[in-house]
Amino acid sequence: MKESSRKQGAASPCAACKLLRRRCAQDCVFSPYFPADEPQKFANVHRVFGASNVNKMLQELPIHQRGDAVSSMVYEANARVRDPVYGCVGSISSLQQQIDVLQAQLALAQAEVVHLRVRHSTNFPGHGLCPDSPSSSGSPSSKQVSPQDNKGMFSHMDIVDEASLGESMWSC
Repeated sequence: MKESSRKQGAASPCAACKLLRRRCAQDCVFSPYFPADEPQKFANVHRVFGASNVNKMLQELPIHQRGDAVSSMVYEANARVRDPVYGCVGSISSLQQQIDVLQAQLALAQAEVVHLRVRHSTNFPGHGLCPDSPSSSGSPSSKQVSPQDNKGMFSHMDIVDEASLGESMWSC
């Protein structure tokens, strides 16, 4: 669509040609990826990689891969502008650290759930928590015990919401 209007001479040069102050040819390798209305996109890529290198990279790639290559270059260039030393590696490292922290938090939460399940099952041995057992009457939620019914028998950690334990607690 832009190429057809450029053939007629009506469109402005792409962001790359505008920044490089050159005439935007019909077969400009930059124009499909760096539209005139996004000048900062090419400016960052040019600052990090250089127009000549970007031109060479795009010329060597098949047309169907150029869009992905430009997206990668824009991502890396923007990351380099934000963090000149580490670029996108800094972002990846930061995200990996967040994953590590979240995995540790998840492991702690899972261990707490197991601890609470064990504690709950030792407080109610053979109590008929399984919905299919003969001693069970009604839904699993009818088997929950409130602190008032137990006259202080449980600490605050012993009373567990069914939703926090999941369905596996009630399976036999």
